Amino acid sequence: MPSSPSVLPAIPHHPAPDWPRASALPIRDNGERLLPMSLAQAPIRVFPAYSRLGIPGTIDDCFVREGVYRALVAVAQSLPPGIGLIVLDGWRPWRVQQYLFDTLQAAIALRHPELDDESLGERTREFVSIPSTDERAPSPHLTGGAVDVTLCDAIGVPLDMGTLFDEAVPASHTAHFEREYLDERERRVRDNRRLLYRAMCTQGFTNLPSEWWHFDLGDQLWAHFSGRPQAHYGPAALDTIENRWRRQLG
Repeated sequence: MPSSPSVLPAIPHHPAPDWPRASALPIRDNGERLLPMSLAQAPIRVFPAYSRLGIPGTIDDCFVREGVYRALVAVAQSLPPGIGLIVLDGWRPWRVQQYLFDTLQAAIALRHPELDDESLGERTREFVSIPSTDERAPSPHLTGGAVDVTLCDAIGVPLDMGTLFDEAVPASHTAHFEREYLDERERRVRDNRRLLYRAMCTQGFTNLPSEWWHFDLGDQLWAHFSGRPQAHYGPAALDTIENRWRRQLG
């Protein structure tokens, strides 16, 4: 029987990533293909959040590398009866990353006009990584190794995780509710986060400490947090019929 969320160990408080160090880790791409999570069966549900919000350049599915796909299926199968996994985002086109970064930065600048450029960049990067197509240091979501997920009940209703997905507030930090005095609702949120965190980490994922929903497998951020010498995933692109024909006829 799966463990009850209430007896799961606490989520550790991890520091923010050292981005320059993470971005300097070498990448030896293993060539895994991108797969749509819509192929997966219950208890996985796919809700491409950015597409549903109408953000320009999004696609109406969540693509991930094959190794990530298989690990997510294992996560879903490990959850207690009546609990499912919702995939909210995976591989992200560069233009979507740029849109998210620019939009959040503008919102922070409007709310905090006293911030200088460096501080504004740091605050933005807390929740959205710098857009990059650099083969040596790509944005995590551009690799297909980063994924955003949450939990749901048996009929697909998302569990209470304390904040909304992509909410840029301190309460979104994964370990925010790991404190002594909590009310009943906060304890429930803490237990839900513990369940998601432990299920994902057991299958090899690492978590971005500022986002309870963001996990990595195979990319530079994963290598950084797991102490590995290199990443397995570099920049990836969806296969198109045009690219396929060019390869076949080239």
